[in-house]
Amino acid sequence: MQNSVMDSTQTKILVLGATGPTGRLIVRQAVAQGYDVTVLARSAEKARGLEGATLTLGDARDETVLRQALKGRGAVISALGTPASPFREVTSLSTATHALVDAMKAEGVRRLVCITGMGAGDSAGHGGFLFDHLIFPLLLRKVYADKNRQEAIVRESGLDWVLVRPTILNNKPGHGGVRALTDLSDVHGGTISRADVAGFVLEQVRDDTWLGRAPLITW
Repeated sequence: MQNSVMDSTQTKILVLGATGPTGRLIVRQAVAQGYDVTVLARSAEKARGLEGATLTLGDARDETVLRQALKGRGAVISALGTPASPFREVTSLSTATHALVDAMKAEGVRRLVCITGMGAGDSAGHGGFLFDHLIFPLLLRKVYADKNRQEAIVRESGLDWVLVRPTILNNKPGHGGVRALTDLSDVHGGTISRADVAGFVLEQVRDDTWLGRAPLITW
C-alpha cells in the first residue's frame, strides 16, 4: 500500500527525460503533489514550461553531470526516450542508464523508477497484430534492442527498482488509474494516456508493491 506521508528524502526526486511529453506530465504532477523536483535537460530552451522544478543542464549520459543532479535526491524517475530508428543502431538509453546506475550508487540514491515500454523483455509479442508485425519490426526493433539492454542494466543494478512498461501512449485526459499486469497471457495490445503513466510512475517512488518487477500498464 502506498505510504500516506512522504519523508523529506522521498519528496526530493530527479526526473530524466523531463522535456518529453510524458516527462513533462511527470514533472507537473510531481510539483502539484509537493515533490521537490530536479530535472536534467540539455538546454534551458528545451526545459521551458517546467515551472516549479530546479533545472540542471547537461547530458544524461555523463556520470559527472548525473552525480551533480543527484545530490540531495531520494529517488530517480527515468522517462528517457529515443525516436524510432529503422536503420541506425540505438545505444542512448542503455548508455545513459549505465551512467545513471553508477552515479546513483556513488551518491547513495537507491530508488529508480524507469519507463521502458510494451515490447521490452517478456512483454514482446503482446502488442497486438499491427504493433507486433508491422510497427515493431519495421520501426522499433533497434530501439527495443536498446530498451532490453536498458532493462538488463536496471535489473542487475542492485538498486531498488521498478520497470514500467506502458502500452501505446496517447495524449487523452487521464482516467486516474491503470491496470498493472505481469501475467500477460490475455494481453494483446492496449493504450494508455501519458497522464495516467505519470501518475502510476510517481506512485512507485513511495510504493513497494512493484519493487523489483516490471509491470505492463494499460487502461
